[in-house]
Amino acid sequence: MLEVSALFFLAALVWLWFDSMRARERALVLGKRACERDGLIFLDETVECVSLGIARDADGRMALRRTYGFEFSDTGNNRRSGSVVMLGGEVESFYTEPYRIQ
Repeated sequence: MLEVSALFFLAALVWLWFDSMRARERALVLGKRACERDGLIFLDETVECVSLGIARDADGRMALRRTYGFEFSDTGNNRRSGSVVMLGGEVESFYTEPYRIQ
C-alpha cells in the first residue's frame, strides 16, 4: 500500500511540474507579445512564478492559479515590473507598471 501511495504522489509531482512548465511558457509568450505590441523591451527573456494557489474557474471547477512576474523597460535604461496571472491553462489577467508612452 505504501508503494502505491508513493507512486501516486510521484505521479502528481510529475504532472504538476509539466503543467507548470506549460503555463510558464504561455505566460512567457504573452509577456513578450504584449511588450512588442506596446513598443516595450521585454527584459531577461524570462518569467518567474511568484505565487501558486487554488481557485475556481468560470465553470466553478478547481484550478491552479499561478502568478508570473517579469520585467520590462520603456526607455532601455530602467526596469519596470509586470505580471501574468494564469488560471489553469488560461490567462486570467495581465498587468504592467505605469510607463511613459513615447
